[in-house]
Amino acid sequence: MTDKDTEDGKPPVTGNGDAGKDTPTDDLVTTQHSITVKRRKLNYTATTGRVVLRQEVHTDGKFDGHVAKAEVFLTAYTLDGADPAKRPVTFAFNGGPGSSSVWLHLGLLGPRRVVSGDVGELVPPPYELVDNPETLLAHSDLVFIDPVSTGYSRAVKGEKPGDFHGFQGDVESVGEVIRLWTSRHGRWLSPKFLAGESYGTTRAAALADHLQTRYGMYLNGLVLISSVLDFATLDFSEGNDLPHTLFMPTYAAIAHYHGLHGDRPLDEVLAEAEDFASRDYPWALARGHRLTDEERAAAVAKLASLTGLSEDYVDRVDLRLEHVRFFTELLRSQRRVVGRLDSRFSGPDTDYGRELFSEDPSYSAILGPYTAALNHYLRADLNYENDLPYEIISRTVHPWSFKEFEARHVTVADKLASAMRANPDLKVHIAYGHYDGATPYYASEHVVAHLKVPRELLDNIEHAYYPAGHMMYVHEPSRIQQSKDLATFVQTASNR
Repeated sequence: MTDKDTEDGKPPVTGNGDAGKDTPTDDLVTTQHSITVKRRKLNYTATTGRVVLRQEVHTDGKFDGHVAKAEVFLTAYTLDGADPAKRPVTFAFNGGPGSSSVWLHLGLLGPRRVVSGDVGELVPPPYELVDNPETLLAHSDLVFIDPVSTGYSRAVKGEKPGDFHGFQGDVESVGEVIRLWTSRHGRWLSPKFLAGESYGTTRAAALADHLQTRYGMYLNGLVLISSVLDFATLDFSEGNDLPHTLFMPTYAAIAHYHGLHGDRPLDEVLAEAEDFASRDYPWALARGHRLTDEERAAAVAKLASLTGLSEDYVDRVDLRLEHVRFFTELLRSQRRVVGRLDSRFSGPDTDYGRELFSEDPSYSAILGPYTAALNHYLRADLNYENDLPYEIISRTVHPWSFKEFEARHVTVADKLASAMRANPDLKVHIAYGHYDGATPYYASEHVVAHLKVPRELLDNIEHAYYPAGHMMYVHEPSRIQQSKDLATFVQTASNR
C-alpha cells in the first residue's frame, strides 16, 4: 500500500550563490509512503531526482566560482521519525561500467520490487511491481545513485561526459554525491555503508579509500555483491593463465546444474574442482610443452570430467577455457547456450556452429521486467517526470578509461586493504553466486586471500554463497536469504 503526497515547493538550488536563471538546479521530488514489514508499519519518505555537482574552478590562480559539471540522478528512502545518529544509511549502485542502479533498487534492497520470474517460469509482459517486505529499509536508509550517463544522470551543457567515463572521474563524482547527501541531511554521525554490485564493487572499494583520504569520511561497512577487485583474475588475454584456473570451479558448478555430474552433490563437485584449480591445473598450464604426453592426457581428462566438456574440445583449446566460449560450447549438442550473468539460464542462438554466443539469455530474461518497472515506478509512484530515456545500461560510457593503471592491470585490492588498515572497524560482506559466469566466486576468494592486511583484519570479512547467478536475487530463495544476511550485517556492523 502506498500513500503519495508530493511537495509543492520549487526544486532547491545547490547552494553557492552563483546560480543564475540558466544554471542547472536540483529537481528533486519528495513523496510519502508506507510499507508493512513483519506486521510493523514503516512510514518513509522517498526523494528522487537530479542533484547538480559543481567543481571549484581557478583560472590564473583566481577563483572563478563553483561551476556546474553534471546532474546526477538518485533515489533516497529515509524512515520517518528515526534518530539520524542511530539510523544507518546505505549508498547503493550497480556496475557495468554503464549500469544504472535499477538492479539493486528494484531487485533486492528497495521497498518495492519487480516480479520478473526465474528460470523456466519467467513472467511475460506486462510486468508487476509489489511491496518488498524484505527491504533493507527496515534496517537502513537507502540512497541509490546512477553514475553520469546512466539512468537520468548527464553531464551539463558544455561539459564533457567523457570526464566521468573512467575510473577516477567516476569515483570522484559518486564520492561527491555521497558527501553532498550526507552533509545536506545531517548524517555525518550516522553509520554509513556502501553496497555495490559487479563493477560497483570496484567502485565501492575505491570509494572506501577515497572517502577516507579526501573527506575524512570513515565507513562502517562495504557490501560487495558479485565482486571484481582485481581485473587480472578476469582478463582472458594471451599469457595470463590466472582466469582459466579461477573460472574453472564455476564451470564445474554450471555443468552440475545442467545435469552433467549425475547425482553427485554440488559441494562434492566444487571441492574437487577447487582442489584441481589450486594445485594440478595451474601447474599443468605453467609446464606448457614440458608436460609429458601422459601428464597432458591426465590434465585433459580431469578438466573435461569437471567442466562437462569433451576431452577433444579441452585438448583443442590447449587446456584453456575462455568463459564465453565455454557458455557457447557446454550445451551445443542440445542446441542451447548458457547465460553469462546467470548460467542457470539457457536459450537458443542464431546457429550452433558459433564460437561465441550472440547474446546472453540470462540478461535478455531480466532486461524487460526491470526496465518497464523502473520507468513506471518513477512517474506513477514517485511522481518524477523526465523525458530523457532512462539508461538502464548505457553504452555511451565506452571506451571506459583506466588511464590511472597504464602499463599495469586494474586492481582496487590495494585500496580496499588501505581502507581496512586505516579503519580497522570497517566490515566487509562479500556475496557470491555459484552460477555467476561474469565474476566467479573462486576469483573473488583468490583476491581476498591476497589482501595486504594483518591476519586479524580478515575476521572483518564475511562471505555468503547462493545457488544463483550474478544477480542472485533473481532466484527467490536466494533473494530472501540474502535480504536476511544483509540485514544482519548492517545491524552488526553499525556498532550501535
